[in-house]
Amino acid sequence: MSDPLLSVRDLWVSFTTYSQTSQVLKGVDLDVPARSQIALVGESGSGKSVTMKAIMGLLRTPPARISRGQIFYDGRDLLAMSERDRVALRGTAMSMIFQDPMTSLNPVFTVGDQLGTILKYADRRLKRPRGRAERIARVHEVLGQVRMRDPERVARSYPIQLSGGMRQRVLIAMALLSEPKLLIADEPGTALDVTTQAQILKLLKDLVVERGLALLMITHNLGVVRETCSHVYVMNQGVVVEQGSTADLFAAPREEYTRSLIAAVPRLTGGTRYGTREAAR
Repeated sequence: MSDPLLSVRDLWVSFTTYSQTSQVLKGVDLDVPARSQIALVGESGSGKSVTMKAIMGLLRTPPARISRGQIFYDGRDLLAMSERDRVALRGTAMSMIFQDPMTSLNPVFTVGDQLGTILKYADRRLKRPRGRAERIARVHEVLGQVRMRDPERVARSYPIQLSGGMRQRVLIAMALLSEPKLLIADEPGTALDVTTQAQILKLLKDLVVERGLALLMITHNLGVVRETCSHVYVMNQGVVVEQGSTADLFAAPREEYTRSLIAAVPRLTGGTRYGTREAAR
């Protein structure tokens, strides 16, 4: 892979509750080059979401504590930055797509109001002058870019008036508003039906390629990874146990844990995604 846009080095994170300390991340290394599609996979509790929150600066400290490690974005050490600079970077240079639109969208404001507010703050952080009419036009533009058929109507709508797939598209639009270089997607489309999820994943991949963005996909589903990402990091119990190109990982996984994840991916013809069930044992 080329020089990374995002680089995580020897990251250790622990949580202390009721005087008990649990080591959650244990020396995580991770690279996301510019214009790449990278997956971080593992079952629930493997540490992938904690890694994502550490990158985005969303860990509550305490109870979380980063005891060791570095996180570089475009050559800048995020852990050495002030909180103010970190907040300014979040949502502008790097954006997050969350998995549950109904907990990410405010039900009492229209989609246009919410997108417009985010754009207003992003413009302020980037010292980019833009009037209200320009912000409205930009909101409609980005809703069209995520393949909304009637952006003006969607902007006037409340989240409850939209389907699940449309709400997920709104979250993608939110992440794209400030034209970031890095998108981090946390299980996008998990709550959707299979057909709609496939549409959302294709849309996300198309937008990343069209705009030349880097994508870090956080997921437990290797079936999703195979369709959207070129390189995979596999996590188990806070450790990256295996990494490699998606093709190589599916063709010849080295770790038993990776083989078990691949074997769990359903297929219509039986067997596993990389061979027979006997080969998975």
